[in-house]
Order: sequence, then structure tokens, then C-alpha cells
Amino acid sequence: MLEASVQSGQLAAILLMAVALGLDAFSLGIGVGMRGGMRLGHMLGISFMIALFHMLMPLAGLFAGRYVGMLLGHVTGFAAGGLLLLLGGHMLYNAWRGGEGQRIHPTAFLGMLLFSLSVSIDSFSVGVSLGMFVDDVLLIVISFGVVGGLLSILGLLLGRQVSNKLGEYGEMLGGLILIIFGVMFIF
Repeated sequence: MLEASVQSGQLAAILLMAVALGLDAFSLGIGVGMRGGMRLGHMLGISFMIALFHMLMPLAGLFAGRYVGMLLGHVTGFAAGGLLLLLGGHMLYNAWRGGEGQRIHPTAFLGMLLFSLSVSIDSFSVGVSLGMFVDDVLLIVISFGVVGGLLSILGLLLGRQVSNKLGEYGEMLGGLILIIFGVMFIF
């Protein structure tokens, strides 16, 4: 009986961590979804890639060990923040210029890759920490992936609904949201 409660306690902790990490994908998905003109297929592709990164990053962290986690622990916030500042600044620039110039669109492979990496990079540090006391790697990886993917699609859908109401200002507001989160990651 005691063993079952410890395992359910561990499962609850893993799911809470998965939700905490997935909330980044949700809130940033709102910002990207505000871009407007995003189809459901694109949203599913972005969410799938986020789910994949939410599985790969903690897996890499689990195997990287304590030393690498201590070495990179502070750098991950700067890297995630920098990527979000880049994407948000690019969205603002394009909204300001009226869509002229070349875009890093979140539905293009590079845009999906940068966005997925930026919302999943903190999973690496969490994976390093979890690797020290949790044995069930498969449970962690699947939980993080499923929750991250579901929360990102919910955020993207909500962002699209807000964008429909805001019209052309949706991309500008989405860029501002990404920049705010980028600054929060850095500081």
C-alpha cells in the first residue's frame, strides 16, 4: 500500500511538472496563434513538434547528468529568452512594415523549430533534475510530450480566436507577448 502511494505521488509530481512546463507552450502558443491566417494543420504540426521537443529535451537532460545541468542551468534561460526575443521582434517588425520582406513564419520548418526549441529548452534542466531521483524515464518523457503538445494546441487555438477579433493588430500583440516572455526568461 505504501509503495502504491509513493508511486502515485511520484506520478502526480511528474504530471504537475509537465503542466508547469507545458504552460509556456500554452501561453506562447496564444501569441503565435494571434499571427492570423494559421490553419488547423499548421497548428497541429507546431504542436506535434513542441510535443517532440518536450520529449527530447528532458530525455537529453536525463542522460546529460548533474555536471552538465549545473554548467548549463543558467544558460538555458538566456537561450530560450533570446529565441523568443528574436521571434517576437521579427513578428513586430513584419507587423510594422505591413508584411514586406522575408518572414520567419511559425508554420515554416525553421519557425516551428525555433519556437519549439524556445518553449522546450527549460525541459532540459528539469530532465537533469529528475534524472537524479526518478527511475521511470519513459513515464517522464511521454507525460511531458503529451501535456506540452495538448497545451500548445489549446494556446494556438485560443490565439487564433483572439486574432480573429483583433484583425491586423493580432500579429503585433503576438510579437509583444513573445518579447515579454523572452525578457522574463532572461531575467
